[in-house]
This record gives sequence, C-alpha cells and structure tokens, in this order.
Amino acid sequence: MSHSLWHGVLPAITTPFHADGSVDHAFLAAHARQLIDAGCKGIVPLGSLGEAATLSFEEKLAVLKTLVKVLGDSAPVIPGIASLSTDEAVRLAREAKSIGCRGLMVLPPYVYSTDWREMGAHVKAVIAATDLPCMLYNNPVAYKTDFTPSQMAELAAEFPNLQAVKESSGDVRRFAAIRALLGDRLQLLVGMDDAIVEGVSMGAVGWVAGLVNAYPFESVKLFELAKSGGAKAAESLYAWFLPLLRLDTVPTFVQLIKLVQEKTGTGSETVRAPRLPVAGAEREAALKVIEHAIATKPSF
Repeated sequence: MSHSLWHGVLPAITTPFHADGSVDHAFLAAHARQLIDAGCKGIVPLGSLGEAATLSFEEKLAVLKTLVKVLGDSAPVIPGIASLSTDEAVRLAREAKSIGCRGLMVLPPYVYSTDWREMGAHVKAVIAATDLPCMLYNNPVAYKTDFTPSQMAELAAEFPNLQAVKESSGDVRRFAAIRALLGDRLQLLVGMDDAIVEGVSMGAVGWVAGLVNAYPFESVKLFELAKSGGAKAAESLYAWFLPLLRLDTVPTFVQLIKLVQEKTGTGSETVRAPRLPVAGAEREAALKVIEHAIATKPSF
C-alpha cells in the first residue's frame, strides 16, 4: 500500500444514532459518500469522535461493513483500533482486514495506561496482527499515554507496515522532533483541528479531522490552501474556521461537533450515554459560535 493512503483530509467520522440509540447505517453510508464527494481522501471510523468506546464489538464490525460496502474502491476505510484489552484489539484489527479495510489507526488501550513496556507491547501486538498499513495515534491528553519520538522510532524499525503517526499531543514541536529522528520514514498527520495550518507548515501531509463532518468542502479547501500556499494563503479561511475548530479540543467535543452537524443539516446531535447533548451556558456559547459561522460562511 502506498504512503499516499495518509495524504489529504481523512474525516474521523461521527457515528449517527437513531432516537432509540441504535446505529443509523443508512445515514452513515450517505454521510461517508458525501464526505468523499467533497474531496476527502478516506474515512476513519471508530475513533474517539465516533464514540467507539460505547459501541459493542458487533456494532463496530457492522459500521465497518457499511462503510466498506458504500465506498468500495473509491476511498479507503481506516478504522480506529482500540479496546479495553489487547486481545480484543487484535481481534478487531484482523476482522477489519477481513471486511476490506485498507489501513488501521492504532490507539493505546482505553482507560489503562502505564509505561512504555506495557503500552508498547499493546500497540506492537495490534500492528503485528495484520499486514495492513498502520498509523499510530498519539493523544496523551485523551488517553494518558504519550508515545515519544524515540518510541515511534523503535516501532518503525520493527514494523515496516507502520507508516504514519497521527500527532495530537498539542505540542507542534513534536512534528519537528519526529522528523529530526525519523526523516520521512513516518508520514505525519494532524489530529487536532485547531492546529492544522501549523501542522502542515511543519510537514504534515494529512489531517484526521473532526469539524469536516459538518464542513467538508471548507475543510478540504483549508488543507489545500495550507499545503499549497502556507499560512498566508490559508489565513482568511482559517480565521473564519478557528472558532469552530476549537470545539474539537474540549472534553465535550463529540457533543459539540454533533451539534454543529445538527445546525448545518449534516447530521444529528444524538449521542450515546453516558454522553448527553450539551446544555446550559456551554450550549449557548457553542450556538453563538455556530450561528456566527453559518452567517459568515465564505463562498468559493
């Protein structure tokens, strides 16, 4: 598989739910198709934004089957592989390959986090489970596990199929540190929406994006401007988009992004408990941001 798998905008797709809490597969399929038609290069389901921790193993497989079926050869499905246990994560990786997924986003285990000996053993088991190209997801804020550049280098030396890293530490200096140690061995992707222009300027070739669920054309345009012309070229669109993109970096990011989808007609704010739709002052503040963005949306 070419390293081009990791290039461009890759939506961390939300999981739509019916009012009764079941997965809305018809909407999921249509939404994925719309994202690809808008210029996105692949779909990343079963991530944090996809509420994967609340999905059963069988529901995860059903989501993957729906996406692979609707996208076919037009775009890759690259699921997040995370679980409470290593055994289940390995099983999910193998099932993802058998369903037809073309890459994997490898996460540390949910909830439990200790040292490199254990966390390294977990991701090594998942990467080794198949020959699919893999992207390591580093998000110490959410998962309490921080994969350092030297640890990434160890993984890259052992596993040829580890091709990329989704960097979400919040420290843009990490891009330079990874590049200094590994050169072009690993493709760099931005994992925090409000760091996309900065990440691209530091060598990122892809963006695993969140607000793209509500604004796919604008997300693709922002990425393309940042890649082709740098911060200056992206400045105007970034200024409009940033208040929305910052909704991706708070604890209630799932509820907020789904609220943006609700208000833009690109989805529903229905979430799965223990999450609840945002309320009170937080909702009022978010709605001001969303309404301003809708009223001032740029045209291309």
